[in-house]
Amino acid sequence: MSEKTFEKLTALLTENRASFRVIEHPRAGKSEEVAKMRGTELGQGAKALLCVVKGNGIKQHILAILPANKKADLQKIALALGGTRASLASPAEVHELTDCVFGAIPPFSFHEKLKLVADPGLFGIYEELAFNAGTLERSLLLNTQDYQRIANPQLIEFATEN
Repeated sequence: MSEKTFEKLTALLTENRASFRVIEHPRAGKSEEVAKMRGTELGQGAKALLCVVKGNGIKQHILAILPANKKADLQKIALALGGTRASLASPAEVHELTDCVFGAIPPFSFHEKLKLVADPGLFGIYEELAFNAGTLERSLLLNTQDYQRIANPQLIEFATEN
């Protein structure tokens, strides 16, 4: 659990005059469960996957953000970034680069070695995105346009139907 990540995140959003609110909730294992507790649609969830792109002389850590009701095609991320393959990062890499556990990673990169990408499907449907904010017991609801403006992720189409 990272209180530090939560504090960095809320400070960044406040400083950039973002429209957001914090929701405290019990720990949940699945996106569907936490969406119910938040009172949001599953597709509003901004799922963060930490992966590693390799090949062609590249080794790059990527924080890939997609709607929680979709799956990630890691190969599309690898190819878009000039690599040949991608895999999910280890729990140790996740902790080192995000200071969070799987499931608690917010859709923001606070580490210079962690490149942020997002699927365009994240934008244009919902007014607010929902995501865990450094812990499994606390979520943020953030205005979607504020997210795109502040996080400024590189857009890559990689989300597929479940």
